[in-house]
This record gives sequence, structure tokens and C-alpha cells, in this order.
Amino acid sequence: MTNTPAPLDSDHNTPILSVGELSKALKRALEGAFPAVRVRGEISGFTRAGSGHLYFSLKDADAVLDGVCWRGSAARLGLMPEDGMEVVVTGRITSYAPRSRYQIVVERMELAGEGALLKLLDDRRRKLAAEGLFDEDAKRKIPFLPEIIGVVTSPTGAVIRDILHRLEDRFPRRVLIWPVLVQGEAAADQVAAAIKGFNALVPGGKVPRPDVLIVARGGGSLEDLMAFNEEKVVRAAAASDIPLISAVGHETDTTLIDLAADVRAPTPTAAAEMAVPVRVDLVAGVMDAGGRMASAVSRLLGERRTHLAGLARGLPDLGRLLGEVSQRLDDWAERLKNSLRVGIVGRRSELRELAARLPHPRQRLALAESRLQAQGASLARAGGATLKDRRAELRHAGSLLKSYSYKGVLERGFALIRDGNDQPVVSVKETSPGQDLTVQFKDGKAPVTVTDKHSPGAKKPPGNPKAKPPGRENGRQGKLL
Repeated sequence: MTNTPAPLDSDHNTPILSVGELSKALKRALEGAFPAVRVRGEISGFTRAGSGHLYFSLKDADAVLDGVCWRGSAARLGLMPEDGMEVVVTGRITSYAPRSRYQIVVERMELAGEGALLKLLDDRRRKLAAEGLFDEDAKRKIPFLPEIIGVVTSPTGAVIRDILHRLEDRFPRRVLIWPVLVQGEAAADQVAAAIKGFNALVPGGKVPRPDVLIVARGGGSLEDLMAFNEEKVVRAAAASDIPLISAVGHETDTTLIDLAADVRAPTPTAAAEMAVPVRVDLVAGVMDAGGRMASAVSRLLGERRTHLAGLARGLPDLGRLLGEVSQRLDDWAERLKNSLRVGIVGRRSELRELAARLPHPRQRLALAESRLQAQGASLARAGGATLKDRRAELRHAGSLLKSYSYKGVLERGFALIRDGNDQPVVSVKETSPGQDLTVQFKDGKAPVTVTDKHSPGAKKPPGNPKAKPPGRENGRQGKLL
């Protein structure tokens, strides 16, 4: 006997499903049972796809859960996931049929525990500090008395009322409020946009540009203040051309925008005090300075009067000084008149003597004419001699040129051979059999054709020594070569 169990009859009643149908049924079951869950775990294997979607795994000591965050949700997370980061994610459970895995589709993500949040802030602080966003040299001074103050805060909280009341008490100024959320996912974007918006205002435009900005928020937990630790807010504060005062939280709270701002105020009320001086104190200071200046001017004028009176007593009598000067002036005027008369007479006498010694113009002309004639005769003689020398040189050069001419060589029985381009042929190497040449004699030219050529020193071809030279059978001029 065998112990093999018999097949159950009920198996024949179970419907047969395809793999795809079973995957869809499991997907519906998971999504229906877990439409919204919160899961805590450590991120592992984080990757960002080219499409912008985020893929990672959540793990703890007991299990691993695949996670995915679509691109639209990833832009709203408020933090950048990293491997090893412990987080709490909110989403829905679904399945991925091609790999037969279930996963969580993340809609929100937050750090799990304050320790992890502090580590994230410390890493972000180190990164931004390395880029120079917190350098003290880049910070600007707050204007002493700004005309317009821009405030970035919630319009409904107690913070804006405290700032306005403090400004009213100290020195009333015109205030522009840019309402923003100071907590939540959209807070960071709104605060950064407000800082950039104030900086984008044109001076002298319809909406005046503030002289100083105050970014303010009341106290809260570390999670409540996270919007002011976001990188986009810190970069906007550091890039602001308008001096910026950060007044976020209480005195013990420290956010990254405090490090990037030009001045950090411990409270929003303190920020208002830093923005403007006390008007009453300024008026009292001006009145006190005015009184001290009036006393100093009065005392200085008194001292100058006394000093002037002392100097006046040491001065001589002005009438006596003027009398002496007037007498000296009259004396000099009389001497000048006499000296001019005597000087003119003397100059006339000297002029007459010089005129008597000058030769008459006719004498000078006759002398110049005689000198000109002598120089003309000398020039004519020199020109004739020079012309004679140049003619002799020219005749000599002509004779020399004639002796150098190839025509003289032709007169002595030589001939000039030219090629088809009328260029002289000076070597047998420049000829070839069958080439047409022209032989120029003293009395004309004769065409010839090259039949053969022999280089110097070559042996003569064998033949009858008594044979007549070629081309002489008819007693005519034969070919040259």
C-alpha cells in the first residue's frame, strides 16, 4: 500500500487566473487596505532618476520596504533624502507588478527625531559656510535712519504688531509688509520669494524700494522654524542687496538665516529697535549739540574780538603811512618824466650817428651787382669744363659698350645659336635631335635642325674617313649639328 494522498475534488472548482489578473487583484487589495500609512525607517539605496522621481528603500532591524516618490511630490518634500537618514514618510501602499514587489508611494517626508534634524542642519551649515554665504566681510551696514522698512512676516501674528508698535514709539517710518507663511511646506518658498521681490523693486518706482528688510517670526520648536533653515531662504538672504535683519524665534533660537543676514536680532522687537534710532533721543541730542555749538561760537567770537583789538593797538597810524607813500609816489612820477625826456634825446643822437655810418643803397646795389657778375662768370667756366668731362666719359662708355656687344663677336666669324623661344643656346646639353634652331651670323640668320649630338670627349661613330661630310653633296650649306 502507498501513502500518496488523493487529489482534492475542490481544486477543480478554483478559478484559474493569469499572472496579470492576480497582480491587479493584489494591487487593489493592498491599496484598499493601506490607503494612507506613516512609516519610520532608515533610507538606503537612494537614487534620483533622470525623470525627477526618487527611488529608495526604508529599512529597520526586521524588514525592508521599497519606496518611490514621484517628481511632483519630490519638489514639495522640503528636504533632500540621503542614505542613512532616519525619516518618517507618509503615503500609500501599492505593488509593482513587473517585479512582484510591494512598495510605498511617498507623499510627505520628515526627519525622525530632533537629533537627525540637528545633523541635517549642521551639514547644511557647513556646506553653505564653505561657499562663503556667512562671511562677515560680505555683510552690509544697516542705514542709520531708513525712510522705508520692508517686513517679511505673517500679517496676522503678534510679531508684526510688536514691530509696528516699537517703530511708532521710537521713530515712525513708512513700513511695507510682504505677507508670507512662517510655518509649513510653502513657508520657505514664500519667504525666499518675498526677499527677492523686495530686491526687485526699482528705486523711485510706483512701489518704493525699502532701505532695510526685517524677516521676522515668533518663537517655536525646531520643526516650526525649519522654513528659515531651508537653503533657498538662506541663499536669498545672502544675495539680498538691501541690508537685512533676521529676527526669527526667541533669543535662544538660532536659524541659518541668522548667519546669512547682515544683522541678527534676538527678537522681532529688537529688530525694530535696530532698524531706527529713538526720535526723542535724537531731538535731545540735536538740541544739546545746538546749544553747545552756540556757546562755542559765542566764546570764539569774543576771543577773536579781543585778539583783534590787541592787534589794532599795535598798528601804526594809517594816515601817516598813506602820506609818506603818496609823497614817494609823486617823487617817482617826476623822476620818470625827466628820465623819459633825457632818454628820448639820447636815443635820437645815437640813431643819427648810426644812420651816418650806414652805406648808401646805390653803393650796396653796385657792389652786389659786381659780385653777381663775377660769380656768373665762374659758374659758366665750371659748367663748360664739367660738360666737356661728361662728353668724354660718354664717348668712352659708348666705345666700351660697343666692344662688349655680341655683334662685334659675330664680325670676327662667330655665330649665335637661338632656340624656338629666341633664347641663346650655350651648351650642347640644351639641344635634342629634331630640335629647330636659328643660327645668327654677322649678316643674317639661318634655320637649322639638330640631327644628332655628341658630348665633349665622346668617340666619333665609325665610318669611311674619306666620305664626304653630310649635306655637301650639292655644294650647299649643310646642317650645323
